[in-house]
Amino acid sequence: MRKYGSVSALNRMQANQQEIRRIMVDSSGPQKDWYSVLGACPTDDIKELKQKYQKLILMFHPDKQRQDVSEGEAEQHLQRFIDIDQAWKILGNEESRKKYNLELRANELKQSWPVDAHITHEDMNWDCETECYTYSCRCGGEFILEKDEMEEMETVVCCDSCSLSIEVKKVT
Repeated sequence: MRKYGSVSALNRMQANQQEIRRIMVDSSGPQKDWYSVLGACPTDDIKELKQKYQKLILMFHPDKQRQDVSEGEAEQHLQRFIDIDQAWKILGNEESRKKYNLELRANELKQSWPVDAHITHEDMNWDCETECYTYSCRCGGEFILEKDEMEEMETVVCCDSCSLSIEVKKVT
């Protein structure tokens, strides 16, 4: 009898992990911010996350809704309930939370920079001594692009003395 219980628990765990993967790679739109769904932040510990989840899941549970709400409002509450449950599936599991946090950080790093100018590497000067491309900034500083960075088709380069940046496109 115990054997079947273990298999059942294992099947539930595998199904839960598949559901987490499905939620995290869902390409139906931009990735949701699961922390904001729970009204939490990445620095909250698991206990705080669980308290926020429990409070919200009770508030939006379909069985707890008033009978006099409109159909549209009921659908919104149901969707919110589903989102809260999905957020907990990801953030309540240590492994999936770490993966999600890494994805968040990667997306932050991919954010587009404010670009002052768009140039090609042909517009830059080649410095044989340092084996770098350089381009003068209006502040008097330089944009420096190393040879190995030119492997990318587009590269954003920051000035070495101010906050301006340029986008350098590789001409093929």
